[in-house]
Amino acid sequence: MERRALGTQGLVTSAVGLGCVSMSDFYGSADEGEAIATIRRALDIGVDLLDTSDCYGPYVNEDLVGKAIAGRRDEVVVATKWGFLRNERGDWLGMDATRGRAGAACDASLRRLGTDVIDLWYIHWPDPGVPIEETIAGMADQVQAGKVRYIGISNVTEEQVRAAHAVHPVSAVQNDYSLAVRTDEAHVLPACRELGIGYVPFSPLGRGLLTGTVRNKEELFAGDFRRTLGTFQDGNIEQNLALVDVLAGVAAEAGATNAQVALAWALHLGPDVVPIPGTAKRHRVEENTAAVDVQLTAAQLELLDRTFRPGAVAGKNNWSADEMAMALAARQRSQESTGKA
Repeated sequence: MERRALGTQGLVTSAVGLGCVSMSDFYGSADEGEAIATIRRALDIGVDLLDTSDCYGPYVNEDLVGKAIAGRRDEVVVATKWGFLRNERGDWLGMDATRGRAGAACDASLRRLGTDVIDLWYIHWPDPGVPIEETIAGMADQVQAGKVRYIGISNVTEEQVRAAHAVHPVSAVQNDYSLAVRTDEAHVLPACRELGIGYVPFSPLGRGLLTGTVRNKEELFAGDFRRTLGTFQDGNIEQNLALVDVLAGVAAEAGATNAQVALAWALHLGPDVVPIPGTAKRHRVEENTAAVDVQLTAAQLELLDRTFRPGAVAGKNNWSADEMAMALAARQRSQESTGKA
């Protein structure tokens, strides 16, 4: 497995990581046994960057990752996040990324993960009520205490990247980025490179859009949050799948799958980029990891860039913090109304 440096503080990971969110939340039901087997299979084939968050589940995703890495901790770069507030039922309670809460949030994640140190700790989303400088100061306190090795920030703007890095060196920025969502190319990615910060694209397969396996939103599980995204709505999905058909043509030429080509495109952005495709199935982690061996020609890269030019994908494929809060609250109300909460 190819290795890549994230930032300039010493963090090195596999070129492709594994997003664990779908193993317990947001994308419908998942089998815990298969999820744990998927994590262990990822480790077997050299994928060591595992990405989770305290709010996934909520909380149970960190427990699951902890179970999967038990006895193999030295093989893993554990990345987790904090900032959102949810209760044990999954109710959305808001955010609290104050300096005073950082220690308790870190300790809780350490306990669930079954480890004494977090390798890469992200603020999941900047708290609109707290200056990001205060949040990063709280995270730096945990580095000083020996509980965290490296600091990351997620769902951030260029201005927030610069403000955070001025308080404590940031090793990684994790933002929504793929052929389908290319917003960061204009400002965030150049700022990361200027400052020597690694870049970790989440949802590098466009939340499944780029795989071509979702042809309409009715194919998604009833509890799948993607049903709320504009990308998959009638009138948009048809336009977007026409773009995906071009991707499929490149994949056929390259002897690869859609997912592998989309990840190879992201990997081609530079040695400071480590995508973290999510899956809860062993065969998918094997497929995704094989993207490191896919070689795309200059003509194929140009065709993908032109087809998926910024703004080409119809409908929003991500949320703002406020939209996420409202969506989670609506999801909870729906569960309560059907007696499933």
